Amino acid sequence: MPVTLIIFLLLVPGFVVIGVYLERKVSAFIQDRLGPMEVGKWGLLQLFADLLKLLQKEDIVPRAADRWLFLIAPFIIFISVFAGFAVVPLAPGLAGSGTAVGIFFLLTIVSVDVIGLLMAGWGSNNKFALYGAMRAVAQIISYEIPLGLSILCVIMLTQTLDLQLISFQQGIYSTDTVYLFGLKSLGIDVTNVGGFLAWNIVRNPFLLIAYVVFFIASLAECNRAPFDLPEGESEIVAGFHTEYSGMRWALFMLSEYGMMLLVCLLGAILFLGSWNTPFPNIGPLKLAEWTSGEPGTIWGYISGAFWILAKAMFGILIQMWARWTLPRLRVDQLMYLGWKVLTPVGLVLFFISGVWRLIGM
Repeated sequence: MPVTLIIFLLLVPGFVVIGVYLERKVSAFIQDRLGPMEVGKWGLLQLFADLLKLLQKEDIVPRAADRWLFLIAPFIIFISVFAGFAVVPLAPGLAGSGTAVGIFFLLTIVSVDVIGLLMAGWGSNNKFALYGAMRAVAQIISYEIPLGLSILCVIMLTQTLDLQLISFQQGIYSTDTVYLFGLKSLGIDVTNVGGFLAWNIVRNPFLLIAYVVFFIASLAECNRAPFDLPEGESEIVAGFHTEYSGMRWALFMLSEYGMMLLVCLLGAILFLGSWNTPFPNIGPLKLAEWTSGEPGTIWGYISGAFWILAKAMFGILIQMWARWTLPRLRVDQLMYLGWKVLTPVGLVLFFISGVWRLIGM
């Protein structure tokens, strides 16, 4: 849908502008300092000054590098991340491609960024870049398993791969009967109540643990601290983008922040009610109807986009908090957490979700 393409073409760069400034201020607050303050009021123009600097930097290609791999890699990574937004619903009636296999497409296309990371590391002909690329590939492939298991728990509960249908199931416009905690035996129908009572993490409380698994795995997918080993400055300079400069380096940063936004939007859709309001229809005020417009209306677009972006920003703030609070893991700790903690937990949750679906729904 052309409208959503234009929205995301503006949203992703706009988020980078806000996200970089916000991360600098969050890190400054955590470390008891001010952050950028010199360029513009409260340092608001600092990112534009940095962008101007990057535009003027020389695009250097090392003599011994594989030129074509080196030049193409940043674009492969950015395109794979940006393509994932094609199936993300922003509001009722505003669902991008609206494909029935949206989750499958998103997970598949985003996995292509592994190829770009390997191209960047190998094409640079630099041992630090290659080490960083191999770390990134091993990390992302390992953490895709618990990430996929947590997503399968939601798919089993909702019985669909369509992100827009999953969104509708968690609000007052659901066409299915939604029971509190997902149990028919309780007899509490929250279909017309909506709000947080219809969210997946409330309908199936075990999905709250699945969301924690999803969030930790998504940090590793984004190469964010404490899983930023591919870019470990104290060990391998800057990892896979050691040899990059100027706007090609900026593409790596754009891809990282775009990936942060994408996984937080996906987490909000699967677990936190998507574009639905958190306020339930309880009492005479009917807050869910007031704060969530009907599909296809202007208010429906505005309120839906506001709620889903607000939930995504909440997840992004937690990602930033984690980066400036937790120390970086060692490689063995990273693999232990992925294979011996998150993956077994994901398998148990997958089994519980199946039983829950059979006896509760």
